[in-house]
Amino acid sequence: MRLEPTNIQQIGDELAIAWNDGTELFLELEALRRVCPCAACGGEPDVLGNVSRPHVTYSDRSFHLTGFDLVGGYALQPRWGDGHSTGIYSFTYLRRLGQVSG
Repeated sequence: MRLEPTNIQQIGDELAIAWNDGTELFLELEALRRVCPCAACGGEPDVLGNVSRPHVTYSDRSFHLTGFDLVGGYALQPRWGDGHSTGIYSFTYLRRLGQVSG
């Protein structure tokens, strides 16, 4: 069975995800934003594989979720209150985050 969310909702300061295998996951929005996988937040490797990590600053709006889109049947792309929206969180990545925080 391919892992897919059946329901995604913001509840307070958490993102709640119900999965097609019957499990539920609750991720704090601040923690979710801080582990954004985009190159601007997490860095990206050069041709030699060295990762340059940028210095990211946050405001209160950085942790305010304004919406999200599903991407290609495999990921979630949040839109944050500070305008950031380039992070694409694969469903597998989200599940891994839930195992770490849960």
